[in-house]
Amino acid sequence: MTPYHQLASEYARLLKQGRSLPLGTFPPAPRPDIPPNASKALFFAPHPDDECIAGGIAARLLRQASINLINVAVTLGSKQERQHGRLRELQNACNYLGFTLVTTAPNGLERISPKTREQDPKHWAACVKVIRDIIEQHQPKVVLFPHDRDWNSTHIGTHYLVMDALKQMSASFTCYIVETEFWGAMTDPNLMVEISTEDLGNMMAATSFHVEEVNRNPYHLTLPPWMMDNVRRGGEIVGGQGGAVPDYTFAALYRLRKWSQGHATSFFEGGKQVPVSMNIGDLFP
Repeated sequence: MTPYHQLASEYARLLKQGRSLPLGTFPPAPRPDIPPNASKALFFAPHPDDECIAGGIAARLLRQASINLINVAVTLGSKQERQHGRLRELQNACNYLGFTLVTTAPNGLERISPKTREQDPKHWAACVKVIRDIIEQHQPKVVLFPHDRDWNSTHIGTHYLVMDALKQMSASFTCYIVETEFWGAMTDPNLMVEISTEDLGNMMAATSFHVEEVNRNPYHLTLPPWMMDNVRRGGEIVGGQGGAVPDYTFAALYRLRKWSQGHATSFFEGGKQVPVSMNIGDLFP
């Protein structure tokens, strides 16, 4: 036995212990007062729970920058018998985090995938209009959505849905776009956002409100090791090959660009690392 065997055993013990923790029974997390005229961020979540899993930067936008974080429930999942239950769980999770919730349709949008985009243009156009109307109504400063290779077909479909809606906005519309990852890692993220233990705990607790989903797959418990691995990846991919890895314990990776004149453009060279000591609102002047 070495000290590393003991460390591995402790990791396993903590994961097993986590399985006995309560799910979705917590009062709302502390949140700042958001001014009525605050800037808005729209988080387009492919499924209920993505707002918690990939929402590290969203939590910091709310708490550090006092941005009105609005979660847009693009779908409520493909199982119709679960859609109302998933909406209720989503409402509870957003209430815990302090996110405003907007729905796209009573049961969410259906068949959001690259296949639908290609084979059913009429249905796709109707869905794009829903998203465009939400963007036009809220005029967000920041738009968050999955990247184009996030493996899951609904995640990839949501990417194209939001991009197609942005392309229909007027040429004068500008915002920052933040692409998220979960199922598939980006090859070219340019932003590593440190996640504090407080924010990570909030994300885990919020994910636990999605009771049926985490009973099926307890991914709320695996958020910490995933975010630890993001520090390893981000230190090289965002910071530069062979660069020094920052002294973060947890981090999330994103791709940040600016939407202007009908297309996305990079507005800084290389990658950026955002420690918890920095107000993340400084990224979005």
